[in-house]
Amino acid sequence: MSAIQALPSLEGASAEEILRWTYANHRRVAIVASFQAESSVLIHLAAQVVERPEVVTLDTGRLPEETHQAMDAFRSRYPIRLQVQAPDPAEVAEMVGEHGPNLFYDSVELRRHCCEVRKSRPLVRALAGYDAWVTGVRRQQAETRAGIAVVASDPAHGGIAKVAPLAGWSRDQVWTFIRENRLPVHPLYQRGYTSIGCQPCTRATKPGEDERAGRWFWETGAVKECGIHYSNGSER
Repeated sequence: MSAIQALPSLEGASAEEILRWTYANHRRVAIVASFQAESSVLIHLAAQVVERPEVVTLDTGRLPEETHQAMDAFRSRYPIRLQVQAPDPAEVAEMVGEHGPNLFYDSVELRRHCCEVRKSRPLVRALAGYDAWVTGVRRQQAETRAGIAVVASDPAHGGIAKVAPLAGWSRDQVWTFIRENRLPVHPLYQRGYTSIGCQPCTRATKPGEDERAGRWFWETGAVKECGIHYSNGSER
């Protein structure tokens, strides 16, 4: 039986069991981390499974300084091998030259174009050579993520395995785990942020708002996704 055929059995497994399966069945695995709360959990668990987890992060060029502080906190605590992937300077220069530095405010289409240049394309380059990537995406985060598989083949990245060990976790489960294990957390959570991306595209959320309401907050009715996990009306 191939690894792909065996994947459905992971649906009821614990996050640690899913990670152990992932590392045991793939030659090279990357945790793709934005250093939000879910990244804290995944890096902590992976460090219990393998000696030096490989972590990929995207430095879009528009990150808040607090995200860099979070990176340093994790590098100090865990023996991770961190790969920081930046967008192609020529692609950024062309985009900014044509549309301006804050094109994302002008239309949903231009915002998605900015995400494509600064996030989606760099991730494709970063994952070249990997056999699997691990993401902290959760079904409870948004309707667009409600059907995310625990593990699946990812056609957007050459058919490698995309693994979501926390797919079934609630927000409360994530934060209970963080508190119980005293994990590092992104500083912006203390200022009311519940989802953290690029600095100009993220704000703190208000009581009662969806946890991704602070992303691209000026848009009305648009899907709150950058294209990495959701594209053209369907989950990736």
